[in-house]
Amino acid sequence: MADILDNLAKEVDKINDSQAADEKEENQSSVMDDLLSGEEIRFPQVGDVVEGTVIEVSSSALYLDIDPFGTGIVLGREIKDGMGSGKLKAGDKIAATIIDPENEEGYIELSIREASYEKAWDDIESKRDTQEKVATKVLSANKGGLLIEVNGISGFLPVSQLSSKNYPRVEDGDKNKILTLLKKLVSQELEVRIIDADRESGKLIVSEKAAQKEKDQQIISGLKIGDVVEGEISGVVDFGAFIKFFPPTVKPEEMSEEDRLEGLVHISELAWQLIENPRDVVKVGSKVQAKIIGIDNDKISLSIRALEKDPWSNIEEKYKVGDVVKGMVHKINHFGAFVYLDKDIHGLAHISEMAELFPGKNIDELIKAGESYDWKILSIESKEHRMGLALTDKKKESKKEEKSEKKEKTEKTEKKEKKTKKKAE
Repeated sequence: MADILDNLAKEVDKINDSQAADEKEENQSSVMDDLLSGEEIRFPQVGDVVEGTVIEVSSSALYLDIDPFGTGIVLGREIKDGMGSGKLKAGDKIAATIIDPENEEGYIELSIREASYEKAWDDIESKRDTQEKVATKVLSANKGGLLIEVNGISGFLPVSQLSSKNYPRVEDGDKNKILTLLKKLVSQELEVRIIDADRESGKLIVSEKAAQKEKDQQIISGLKIGDVVEGEISGVVDFGAFIKFFPPTVKPEEMSEEDRLEGLVHISELAWQLIENPRDVVKVGSKVQAKIIGIDNDKISLSIRALEKDPWSNIEEKYKVGDVVKGMVHKINHFGAFVYLDKDIHGLAHISEMAELFPGKNIDELIKAGESYDWKILSIESKEHRMGLALTDKKKESKKEEKSEKKEKTEKTEKKEKKTKKKAE
């Protein structure tokens, strides 16, 4: 029985060998037919990418059948640098670039690395054009962003293109602190979109923010101006503060941390009073409520002060034009001084008013920041949150009032005397 099976196996091998020989003969005859028919045969040149079948794999060389032109060879480092070449085995088909049509040993010398490089760029350019999302691994970090890799090609992810989740919010903008936070992302895999790719210069720029944008916009579409959200301060900068929050219609347990949205509270929307440094008002990690006051694509504008009563709404009950009140100088600049009458209400004492009332005097000679003085209210515009003030001296004002009263009294007396005289005549 064993002899019969061995004989059958030998017969099958003969058939296979015969078929392979026939196929080879057909290919050769096809090339010969083309030559005899006078049709031009183009032999591969340096730089051409050809497909071959792996014949043999060794530690120092890889042999390919480049049918019908001959045997190709991939030498040394080219085997290790070629993408996926470490897993190649006899019978596999791979693409390679010709670097020498015929070397000293008569082989077609090939490069897997070059063919892989071109293929990698083809794929990168395709994904750039279609804006397909790409998974990339973070290799290292510098103060400007992250070094990444796509298809074995090195690229860059700028800090400005990080998603709100990974963006380094550093209160004082210290670049060393930013770098420390960026380094925590090394070895992580991020989902990005390719926003710039140039094969010739080797430039590859990706954006995590662009990959997240579509998802954010879908969630944002459920928001509306006037919604009140609860969240926490995720970052404080010179121009305001950022708040991370879940949409008000969604329960936090129904969404992951990555799904939180982020909005900006401009410095002018943090509180009703004047603010020079947002860090004096809010701190990172603080829980706050805010009102949505603007939505522009994926940008959300928030207001904390909108949820508080406007202290200017009933200002006429506290202050009236003509009143002389105490006020502390908050800040002095080239056009005048900002003065607080109380913790919420402030006014502007314009420099022109001081020049008129105190001719020849410099503003720094008259007032100092942090000191309190007497001010006369010249105007009140509650809707615009504006108040006009003038520095005054109570003694001078008292003398002016006495003089005015005396003048008024004199004028009344003179009028009375004139009437009496007229009647007598």
